[in-house]
Amino acid sequence: MDDIDSRDFETKDFGSEDLDDMVVYGDISAVSPEIKPVPFDEEETGDTEVSHSPLNLGGATTEMPRVGARAKPTGKLTSTPERITGVKTFFTKLHPGAIEFLDEQISNWLRNNVGIVVKRTNVTTGEVQAKKTEPNIIITVWY
Repeated sequence: MDDIDSRDFETKDFGSEDLDDMVVYGDISAVSPEIKPVPFDEEETGDTEVSHSPLNLGGATTEMPRVGARAKPTGKLTSTPERITGVKTFFTKLHPGAIEFLDEQISNWLRNNVGIVVKRTNVTTGEVQAKKTEPNIIITVWY
């Protein structure tokens, strides 16, 4: 059922107060004639005592220290045997068929990359978000 006021919304006068009237809250008005507005920085009023010069905190020089360019290494970068140079992450759902498939994937990856020396591994479980969020086993291999 329509309300009579809602049908008449566009023609209704919701108040014709004068917006230029001073707003008064109790004994104090929102705009007081004795308070002067704060001047902008561009205006020169002459009565400001604010210094615009940089603050000296007792440093020996006022110049910014120059940062020299670092010397680039001239020798060839080599990898030591114990240094980790890459990472590979495998993950699958937590059910027996998927874990067997993961074993095959890791074995095939190691077989196809004979030069890789596994330096560290990490196994954890967590939720992986896909079409639906399910618990997964996550195996990370650093080589």
